[in-house]
Amino acid sequence: MQTSPVVIDQLLDKLANDDGFRARLAADPIGALGELGISVAADQIPANVKLPSKDVIKANRDAMKGRLLTEDDMVYFLLDA
Repeated sequence: MQTSPVVIDQLLDKLANDDGFRARLAADPIGALGELGISVAADQIPANVKLPSKDVIKANRDAMKGRLLTEDDMVYFLLDA
C-alpha cells in the first residue's frame, strides 16, 4: 500500500478523529480505503478487522506514517491492531 504522504496524513487523520470512517473501514476496508484513493487487494485484508484506538493513532502518528510510507503491507498493521 505505498501511497503519497498527503494521503497517509488523510488516512491517519480519519482514523484518529472520524468515527464514521472508522466504522466504514471496519465494515468495508476496501471501500473505505478506496474513498481515499488507496487500492488494496482482498487478500491483504485480515479476516477480523480490528483498528487501533484513536488514542493509539494520535500517540504514534509519526511512527505509523513513517511505516506506512515505507512498507507495502502496512494495511495489515492498521487493520489487525
